[in-house]
Amino acid sequence: QVQLVESGGGLVQAGDSLRLSCAASGRTFSTYAMAWFRQAPGKERELVAVITKTGGNTYYANSVKGRFTISIDNAKSTVYLQMNSLLPDDTDVYYCAATRVVGIYSTSTTYDYWGQGTQVTVSS
Repeated sequence: QVQLVESGGGLVQAGDSLRLSCAASGRTFSTYAMAWFRQAPGKERELVAVITKTGGNTYYANSVKGRFTISIDNAKSTVYLQMNSLLPDDTDVYYCAATRVVGIYSTSTTYDYWGQGTQVTVSS
């Protein structure tokens, strides 16, 4: 099993920055990639960004490309999401996820482990 704990969410104004962290523990060696998803009430959970454990490959949703950066620190077993130029539309609960499946995938069902989520609210 892998446990994921997110932190760093909060209330900010449009144009501000936030950095989310996701600390992984347990059988982290079994995972291939880590991702951030987000979900608004009544909506599907959507992929924000993915990074392979080696850090060699990343993928971003078009809506965040150029504003968000995903990174990984394997020594700390932690994945980060640096979010710049935040917009009110970025308001969501953000979830960290990990998959054992090799490859870059955007579907939430591919991911085996999930954190509890952290709220990000961007005011206009």
